[in-house]
Amino acid sequence: MPLIDPGKKAPSFTLKDQDEKTHTLSDYEGRPVVLYFYPKDDTPGCTAEACAFRDNLPKFKPGKAAILGVSILDEASKSKFAAKYDLGVKLGSDPDAKVIEAYGSWVEKSLYGRNYMGIDRSTFLIRDGKIERMWRKVKVPNHAQKVLDVVKGA
Repeated sequence: MPLIDPGKKAPSFTLKDQDEKTHTLSDYEGRPVVLYFYPKDDTPGCTAEACAFRDNLPKFKPGKAAILGVSILDEASKSKFAAKYDLGVKLGSDPDAKVIEAYGSWVEKSLYGRNYMGIDRSTFLIRDGKIERMWRKVKVPNHAQKVLDVVKGA
């Protein structure tokens, strides 16, 4: 697992979103970036998380914070998910899990005795190219508000 800690340089990324627009970390230079990793489009927990970021989006905007959600599903899946819930949040596709791995969020999981690789729901706040704060094993309720409080310095 890569060494990802607050104060360390954030791994660069290049991801296509639900509109097939490419996003790189350098696109957001001078702005805070909320990069969150979630397991699957249009599932209860992932929908609640995306909708919470959507609902708080106007509060993030005064600080010019960018929000980018990432999972392994393709752009078409993200497009349907974003349209269904009118998300307004950019959703990046990482089908090879390279970015997810770079952030240490591609982990071994176990369900009913079966081991598999999957996403550890996690969020990173990046400023000036460095990890300012990270949240691992995120619990969805109130998470977007907690991230907003840190972005705004509350």
